[in-house]
Amino acid sequence: MKTFTPKKDEIEKKWWLIDADGKILGRLATEVATLLRGKRKPEFAPFLDCGDFVVVINAEKINVTGKKIEQKKYYSHSGYPGGLKVKTLKELLETKPEEVVRKAVRGMIPKGKLGRAVFKKLKVYKGIDHPHEAQKPQEYRF
Repeated sequence: MKTFTPKKDEIEKKWWLIDADGKILGRLATEVATLLRGKRKPEFAPFLDCGDFVVVINAEKINVTGKKIEQKKYYSHSGYPGGLKVKTLKELLETKPEEVVRKAVRGMIPKGKLGRAVFKKLKVYKGIDHPHEAQKPQEYRF
């Protein structure tokens, strides 16, 4: 019996629509990362991009547990001495709620060339409007 290896051309990619309204951030991110990588498909291969496209809407309405809303911090550095910038989760949700979801998912997919290719299939939007109606995304429930 030979081992089945999927070919790049044979992989079928779907579009999924996830409503983040009321979802817990970490649990949402794990489901999105699993869909992006294609780990639920029977033809999954860790060295190929087998995943689907994911559109997340209502990113500003996510929930977090505990005191993370005040205690969780996001760091960025300009590269210059003294250029460290720190924002709390609450501040980031007010200004860029899409980035909160993107950063959570980015930490759950592999680093490197394949991870960057997989991450490009994630589309996150603030409200319910998105420009991907032509792809007819199916609603994903979990």
